[in-house]
Amino acid sequence: MLKLHVVTVAITAGALVLPASHRSTQTVPGGLQKPPSVTATEAPAGAETLPVTWVRVAVPNLGVMRAAVARPSGTGPFPAVLILHGTHGFARQYVEWAGDLARGGFIAVAACWFSGGGGAGAYAVTPPIPCPEIPPLGSGDYPEAVRFVEVLTTATRALPGVRADRLALVGHSRGAGAVLQYLLAGGNVQAAILHSSGYALRPDSRAGEFNVPIQILHGTTEPAGGGSPNNHVSLARDFETALRRHQKTVEASYYEGGGHNSFFINSAQRDDELKTMIDFLRRHVGR
Repeated sequence: MLKLHVVTVAITAGALVLPASHRSTQTVPGGLQKPPSVTATEAPAGAETLPVTWVRVAVPNLGVMRAAVARPSGTGPFPAVLILHGTHGFARQYVEWAGDLARGGFIAVAACWFSGGGGAGAYAVTPPIPCPEIPPLGSGDYPEAVRFVEVLTTATRALPGVRADRLALVGHSRGAGAVLQYLLAGGNVQAAILHSSGYALRPDSRAGEFNVPIQILHGTTEPAGGGSPNNHVSLARDFETALRRHQKTVEASYYEGGGHNSFFINSAQRDDELKTMIDFLRRHVGR
């Protein structure tokens, strides 16, 4: 029988502000009307053999997000990492990614932050794990992403064994775009990894507003391999240059010949990227 563990937490972080293009009409308040509820749940069909536990993160007026939690061996508390998937959806590969980071010493959470998925990058991963209780990805800038990330960071901090003061975000493609949105809104994390990020917000023009260590991982042929013009490697390089100009902490690795989804289909590149991520995370959010 599944033993349920329920955590209800209030969001008390300072006010989050949406990107400049939305500031005149919308803001994200410093607290939701009702806090998220985090409850244990059964593994979704087809994911029963993965070495993770599963939780439901529910918030009134937003929906229910499904997340996989991978834990390291040993005695905590541990720093935590939240992984946000790309447009192709919440595929099994993101849960496996969480397991890889857990073996590096982190409580790693892979979360479904929108339902469905697809697009040009769908070839590189398995079909999305169903998340029918939250909306699909919205069009354009989708400012609601900030709310979903805030709920998930709050839920991650509330998990047993997590060091609440040591949390990093990892996002692939559109998930990395959501990381950028969250950071620009004043989101509270200690580090961020932008994995083949989209740069629709042109964050190089606001580089002075970033105040956490950032790691950029990008393929040199992007957007080839399932990306869009917003994933062009030149945009990643422009952002890196802008961060350095503002004397921000940034590390960047560009994978020669790598495409937008090479991480999921090229084992050698994947292994190297995982080592690079874990090294970065250990230095910036490690115990």
